Amino acid sequence: MSSKALIESFIDALWVENGLSKNTLSAYGSDLSIFNKSLKKPIEQASNNDIRHFLNQRYEQGISARSTARILSSLRRFYTYLLREKWVNTDPTALIDQPHIGRPLPETLSENDIELLLNAPETSSILGARDKAMLEMLYATGLRVSELVNLTTEQVNLRMGVLRITGKGNKERLVPIGEVAISYLEDYMQHSRHSLLSARPCNAIFVTNRATGMTRQAFWHIIKRYAKKADINKKLSPHTLRHAFATHLLNHGADLRVVQLLLGHSDLSTTQIYTHVATERLKELHTKYHPRG
Repeated sequence: MSSKALIESFIDALWVENGLSKNTLSAYGSDLSIFNKSLKKPIEQASNNDIRHFLNQRYEQGISARSTARILSSLRRFYTYLLREKWVNTDPTALIDQPHIGRPLPETLSENDIELLLNAPETSSILGARDKAMLEMLYATGLRVSELVNLTTEQVNLRMGVLRITGKGNKERLVPIGEVAISYLEDYMQHSRHSLLSARPCNAIFVTNRATGMTRQAFWHIIKRYAKKADINKKLSPHTLRHAFATHLLNHGADLRVVQLLLGHSDLSTTQIYTHVATERLKELHTKYHPRG
């Protein structure tokens, strides 16, 4: 079925199932036609990155956030329909935040920005080596900041290269680490962490010079300090590296469902799903698609 026919089928379904007005149906059709014209492929083959690129182009053209929010809502509803009718296997609008009305689309860090940020700590110092390991781990795994600072020695298996994370809703997931992050984590664990603890007991992976676990707030201040040092002037949030992790994986061709699984999003992070994804397969996908895998 052609892209135009798919859009018409969706509009017909909206009219039959929801009884929407002619003007509302026309608005849906217009939004989808605008997006379809921006593509160089059939609309059912559009990827998450295609939609992000389209929305960013609209922002650069000065189109309002309100208009962008409306067209994204149209796309979400359209791909939900295609998913239901089995025209697509995944929803390419997932992981895209709805823009706040009156504000531009949120920025993410480019791969160059990430490199500058990751290279900002002075690894010759004890605290610099710790900070380097934390930044590398955050970008390599896509963890929430709270999950990173609460990591314990029992959750890390360096031999297998995975973390066992208990996230929101007490749901557990396995997250591959990646060789680059593992190397910095091993170095930190063998040297800097021992110096910071000075034989004092603490099962937290990342510790302060008071032999206590790092707090979320303290690490957030560390990120902002290194961003300033790296001359990164973009607006940051506690989820900045998590968003970059997801965006860069998708940009390199990772499957959307794999990224959702790694992030631990609630709609896919069920025990049943995790038991059906082998650890080795997750590690293979991470290595293949992550820029520093």
